[in-house]
Amino acid sequence: MYAFESERNVMNQNEWERLNRTVRRENVKAEVALIVDSPWIPGYFGQGITDFFSRPDLWTQDYRRIKADFPEAILIPDYWVEFGMATEPSSFGCRIEFFQDNLPIVHHLFDSIDDFEPAQLNLPNPRTSGFAPIALSMQSDVQTKIRERGDELYIVSTRGPLTLASHLMELSELLVGVKIEPEKVHGLLRVTTDYCVDWLTAQMENVKTAKAILVLDDVTGFFGEADYLEFAHPYLKKIFNAFPETLHLFHNDTDSDVCFPHLQDLGVDLFNFTHKKDIAEARKKIGKNVCLMGNVPPMSLARESPGTVREQTAGVIRSYCLENGGSAAGLLVSPGGGVPMGATHDNITAMIDAAMSYKPDKEL
Repeated sequence: MYAFESERNVMNQNEWERLNRTVRRENVKAEVALIVDSPWIPGYFGQGITDFFSRPDLWTQDYRRIKADFPEAILIPDYWVEFGMATEPSSFGCRIEFFQDNLPIVHHLFDSIDDFEPAQLNLPNPRTSGFAPIALSMQSDVQTKIRERGDELYIVSTRGPLTLASHLMELSELLVGVKIEPEKVHGLLRVTTDYCVDWLTAQMENVKTAKAILVLDDVTGFFGEADYLEFAHPYLKKIFNAFPETLHLFHNDTDSDVCFPHLQDLGVDLFNFTHKKDIAEARKKIGKNVCLMGNVPPMSLARESPGTVREQTAGVIRSYCLENGGSAAGLLVSPGGGVPMGATHDNITAMIDAAMSYKPDKEL
């Protein structure tokens, strides 16, 4: 039986304040944050993925059960209305296939960079096009249900402009286009960037309590320095600059660190990145003004023992603190990415316990 009525089992004002304290580097202990969504939640409860998307009663129940199972964790973005990677590209007319045992498949609009002309691509309205208006309606319903329990939504999210572009066009073609048809790629990214701003704006209008935006863009990590500065940085910056009064959260868990030195210029407040980059080295490259969210190996939560997960978590905290003057300030312990398919209750609990048992003046 799940104690849904317990004050510890909702993302209440206390959790939002804990997140803010960590972003401001005022936290004494290392808090724990989890990105949880459709790749993990249905399997964790033994359900079909399509059922999870299409049954609001089941969807809401699942989030409440996760909060009951892991009351110490801060969920980001929390009560996340999403349809895998399908929400944003569906607004552009991409064909989507749904499955009970796998994530939705998004079919590209353009097979090659040669077939694409920017004039072909119109900017859709997320309030009326694709799955976005359904997500907005579900968001409204979620707010009503959780507000009755004293809870609120604080974070809205979007897939970033490059990730969205890679669903409209095959990723390899997009990357080739950077070299052989750069103006076409710029034309594509101008539209996807404007869509991201419009989509976040529609959610901010829908979620009056929203105080942060989360942008997820792994394709950012596929560029070298020069291409990042031309094809990624200005478009990401336009999105973050459009919301100056909110916290800015950014996710990119590719192996690349190309964006690390530029995160402060983007205005990023919190960064979730890959476990394949040492957290101490990341702190050096990123600087001290960005809260780091990471970076326990995600698949360890599915494949390793709780003891191993505990050791890995302790190692992350220790490495961070050694670089950070012995302090855990500005650290959110988390997988180096989202919670993966197959992550177990015992392993997530081991990660949380390891973080909560950290003492600044003692060896872990």
